[in-house]
Amino acid sequence: MPEERDPPLPRRARTAPAAPSRVREHAGTFDGQVDVARQTRAYLATFGAGEDLDFVHLCCLARCWALIETPLSPAATAARLAAFRSADGGFSHVAGASHGTAYGAFLALGAYEDLGVPLPDASALLRALAGLRSRDGGYANAPGAETGSVPAAAAALVTVADLGGTADPAAVGWLLRAMRPEGGWPAAAEAPEADLLSTATALHALAAAGVPLDTVREPCLRFADALAVDDPGPPRRMSFRGHPDDPVADCEYTFYGLLALGHLLG
Repeated sequence: MPEERDPPLPRRARTAPAAPSRVREHAGTFDGQVDVARQTRAYLATFGAGEDLDFVHLCCLARCWALIETPLSPAATAARLAAFRSADGGFSHVAGASHGTAYGAFLALGAYEDLGVPLPDASALLRALAGLRSRDGGYANAPGAETGSVPAAAAALVTVADLGGTADPAAVGWLLRAMRPEGGWPAAAEAPEADLLSTATALHALAAAGVPLDTVREPCLRFADALAVDDPGPPRRMSFRGHPDDPVADCEYTFYGLLALGHLLG
């Protein structure tokens, strides 16, 4: 899942707790500056308005442009995005799908916001999300599912909040119950262990729903700290693994590590 967008998600004013040792001691710095914006602009321009991109990469194109300047062709990119609207009013990575997914709704809304183009028929998107409720109280990426998944529930709750809706307390309760006692969220109840993607997106969703993180903060900080990889350098760097059995840190899970810490320490 991408980082939070304007307007910022609601946060409660609080004093940040002491972080675990490796997180607290690390102070990241850039060891050199390059004209990232100029190089990125030239690269993004090669994709035009995203006519040949799939849904996920189209949304990524909109986000990348929004981070450096006004998107190159907002109207044309939005028109391409509309091709992925599903019959139920949601969004899917498959053009012409009968139903959307929670992940598709999250990405599409973010892309429209990044393009500066209003989302057409936002109420239809909310109805489509309501149709993705699972029978156990969570959300899934298809209608009629028996059990929900944490990433789907997180995507749905954040999208509802961004559209000005109110989170269903039952869905929030489902997400809170899905956390493992030792800290962290698994992708689904049957998953063998928690992972950093599911944990970060769950925390992001709870923040979006205005839920205080006091009861989950300490175990989740311990979980994140256990996945931190501290490279003494020089320069000193910190990165994150995706789950306890993952031997290698990477860029994706470092993003999720930072997202999780932003909510836990912010």
